[in-house]
Parts: sequence; structure tokens; C-alpha cells
Amino acid sequence: MMADIVFISHGGGPLPLLGDPSHQELVDTLTTLSTQIKKPKAIIVISAHWEANHVRITHQKQPGLLYDYYGFPEASYAFKYPCEGAPELAEQIVEKLNAANITAELEEERGLDHGVFVPLTIMYPDADIPCIQLSLVNGLDPELHLKIGEVLTDTLAEDVLIIGSGFSFHNMRAFFSKDDPTHAQMNQSFEDWLVETCSGTNISEQDRMTRLQHWDEAPYARYCHPREEHLLPLHVCYGAAGRACDAVYSLSILNKQASMYLWSTPGY
Repeated sequence: MMADIVFISHGGGPLPLLGDPSHQELVDTLTTLSTQIKKPKAIIVISAHWEANHVRITHQKQPGLLYDYYGFPEASYAFKYPCEGAPELAEQIVEKLNAANITAELEEERGLDHGVFVPLTIMYPDADIPCIQLSLVNGLDPELHLKIGEVLTDTLAEDVLIIGSGFSFHNMRAFFSKDDPTHAQMNQSFEDWLVETCSGTNISEQDRMTRLQHWDEAPYARYCHPREEHLLPLHVCYGAAGRACDAVYSLSILNKQASMYLWSTPGY
């Protein structure tokens, strides 16, 4: 593995950029993360908020933004993140994925969604790093997304940052329900399993992959993820890394326990 890789929990819509108190730990963690890795020359983000019939990758030289949320203050629809795209990198990844029998196409129109521009605004506010976005694949097959990560690591140079942008806990109803000790324990039990799975040094890589393939057998998995789109960016990250992570960041977001994981380039 040459690239730096990080799975982040990106919070609720634009709230991290609006000063929401329940997202302060997220803002602090992402700010810290950006100082703990070498500044990349390009970024590829796998966001939970884009699913397609097969892998699609943004190909524009100047990607726009997709405000894929509703009901927020007017300022939420005026955010700018004028980064450049990385068309040549997108072309390389599409070629490698297709060669590995994973159907992939270039995307010429879709903008970067909030799973991309919200965390990047916090991590790299100057928007001076080219960025492309890669979609999840309909069907949300864990094994396929692990394989996508494996192909990525064979494609990317050491100066590229891979970000899996999801959420380690994503039960929308639970976010807006009253605090409940039983639900808090369910949240924490899954978090404990996820931390062990991603960081445990006494787990073989085959076992780690098996755990991720069968993540829905983890404690309270379907309570924490009624639908798995916010977890699968982690599978892409692990597929690219192929080893235990180097750092775990545990934090509270929207009054729920969440986590982020970093695989860093040796020597930095």
C-alpha cells in the first residue's frame, strides 16, 4: 500500500459547516487528521451518497457541487469548493477496474456531493488539491466493494489520498429519538466490534476480510445500519489497505458514538 487511506464519519448533511455543536468533535477530528498525513497531490472520495448500476467516476476538469440535502438554511446551498478534477486519474482507475472485470465508466455531469465537499472543506479549506469521486455499486455487495479497493491500491501512487466517506453509525430514526440506555449500548457494541475488526492486530487478514464481508452478523449491525451504504466506503478502504489500520478516532456525532480509521503511509 502506497496511498494514505482514511474512513471518515461525515455527519449530517451540511451541519458540520454550520457550527452545529453535535458536530464539533467531527470538525476537530477531521482538522487533526489533515495534519497527521502528508498533503496529497490528488484525492479520491468514495461517498455513501452516490450509488450507480456500476462504478462511476467523476471526470470533469472543474467539478461542480451537488447539494443533495433539503430543509437546511439558505447558506447551505451557497457553499463553494472550487477544487479541480483529476480526469487522467479517473481514466486510469476506470481502465484498471474494467481490466479486473469490474464494470466502470466515467461520469461527465454529476457534481461532488456533500459526502465529499463537506469533509474536504474542513480538511483542506483552500480547495487546492484535485479531487474525484467514485460511486458505490447498486446491490451494495460487501465483497465487490472490497475488490474495488484492491484495484485502487494497484492504481494509485503514494501521493494520492483515498477517503471513504460514510458513517460508522447510520440509523436515521435513532438520530432523532430520545436518549435510551439500551440503544446506546447497541450503538457501542457495534462500535466495539468495528474498532476491533479494523484495528485488531490479533486478527488475520483473512478473518478481517471475512468479518467485513459478513458485517451484518456483528452485534446489532442492522440497528446501526438498517441500510449499509454508509458502511461500505469502509470496505473500499480496507480493500485498498489490506491490513489493520494505524489509528482509530472515536467520537460523538449527533449524540451517537462513531469512529474513523486511518491507514497511513509508512515513514510519515
